Amino acid sequence: MSALHISRRPGWAPLPALELTFLSAQAGIALPDPIIDDVVAREVLRTGNLEIIGRMPWSSNATFLCEISDDAGHKLLAIYKPRRGERPLWDFAEGTLCQRETAAATVSAMLGWSLIPDTVLRDGPVDVGSVCRFYDHDPEQHYFEIFAGREDTFRRFAAFDVIVNNTDRKGGHVLLDERGNVWGIDHGVCFHEQYKLRTVIWEFAGEPLPPAIIDDIQHFAVTLDQSSACAELTALLSPAEFVALQRRTERLLHLGRFPVPSGDYHDYPWPTI
Repeated sequence: MSALHISRRPGWAPLPALELTFLSAQAGIALPDPIIDDVVAREVLRTGNLEIIGRMPWSSNATFLCEISDDAGHKLLAIYKPRRGERPLWDFAEGTLCQRETAAATVSAMLGWSLIPDTVLRDGPVDVGSVCRFYDHDPEQHYFEIFAGREDTFRRFAAFDVIVNNTDRKGGHVLLDERGNVWGIDHGVCFHEQYKLRTVIWEFAGEPLPPAIIDDIQHFAVTLDQSSACAELTALLSPAEFVALQRRTERLLHLGRFPVPSGDYHDYPWPTI
């Protein structure tokens, strides 16, 4: 089935234009109880019954809002990005964006930073794809609106994006949920072997890395050398991409400070939001 026809299937209509402002109020969708144990939520993400609610608008690849439930009555919302709905890119291996989404969440968890919603790679109605836990939020509250007062959080985001080699950290790729937590989304174009950092987070350029961030990255670097501890990552990335991840991590520790922009337009994604 062509990805161009996915959204035309019955029941898979795009969500309303204001589907996330907040989703429960604007789209008339009843949100599951957000209070669910993280361990339980991960198992629901991995093995629960996935039902598509609608296709997300403004997405370059097939992206669906879903409800996932299990036999015990646990329910949560998730974003499902099937492999067959990925638009080919000249600089990334075809069919790997969903793996990169999942790998980014894995790195966030390994760092202990909780920057990326829990994400798993699993089967779904269209194909195998990434399934990321969804948190209700206001899309008008993007990076440029929520930066003030959250500098420490965004220092972690800045370091994280260097480590995963994020080529598309737009302002709209950080969200503020209804409980005040900041989450990063859309990491399908990370982990390229060639350094391609493109981000709007340059406020800390040239600053020394805070000691707490250095400690976390050092622990992460040690973990990357332990094959048993990073088996999930090696299954999601190519061998060359994994080695490049190790080298970026080591280089960031060696520099001991946030990188500075090169000075040309490649430093920033477009559009910036």
